[in-house]
Amino acid sequence: MRDFHTIRVETRSNYLAIRLNRPDKHNAMNQIMIAELTEIFAQAARLEGVRAVVLSGEGKSFCAGADLHYMREIASFGEEENIADGQKLATLFDSIYTCPLPVIAVVQGMCMGGANGLIAACDIVIADTDSSFAFSEVRLGIIPATIAPYVLRRCGEAASRELMLTGRRFTAEEAMRFGLVNSVVRTDERKKVIAAYLKYFNEASPSAIAECKKLIRFLGGSKLSSTELIPETARFIARARASEDGQEGIKAFFEKRNPSWIQDQTYENQ
Repeated sequence: MRDFHTIRVETRSNYLAIRLNRPDKHNAMNQIMIAELTEIFAQAARLEGVRAVVLSGEGKSFCAGADLHYMREIASFGEEENIADGQKLATLFDSIYTCPLPVIAVVQGMCMGGANGLIAACDIVIADTDSSFAFSEVRLGIIPATIAPYVLRRCGEAASRELMLTGRRFTAEEAMRFGLVNSVVRTDERKKVIAAYLKYFNEASPSAIAECKKLIRFLGGSKLSSTELIPETARFIARARASEDGQEGIKAFFEKRNPSWIQDQTYENQ
């Protein structure tokens, strides 16, 4: 694995730790960070032994959104260049959302603007009690366009309207109420909560998790009726039952043993 400039990447036990590493800029995203995050999420599922991803930020904040110097520079470009840049950002969020591995985001300090797209694309979001959030784009005269699909899927339209239209700051407790965050924890509890989620993922079949994520994406974007979905969901369960992990899981249950995919795992604090 190559060295990165704006992120730190380490394989720990059987999960991948990705840490945003621009603490002097509150981990604000620039073109380099966007490219590096997209690259590592595209690679994550191919790394041997990796069963989950933990995404966090170095320093006081998870991420302050887009780097304003980068925003000022890109704003001076033409429409086609801006569209190309927007597509790169949208591709990053999609690479997180479609990652076959379960992805945990760990939030402390600020989570502003586009940073909410990072966490909305993740599967599990754990936030410190004193963290704060804002969809601040409208206050800068822009809109949260590339993150909107993921935020709407996660929070729903009503919450998205309130948060995106007001641009106001809101607390971790509010973020959990809106569905943006799964758990709000004290800093000293964080390691235990992350370890618990990693244990769940370690006990689950990797192929079943990947298929389950695919199923959720399919059903979330489907406009078919429940009757029309019958053949599609039947195909999903048929593939799972016939899969190597499906056969192994059922066999292990009757033999009263752990299935072969369960590994020893210890969460190492980042």
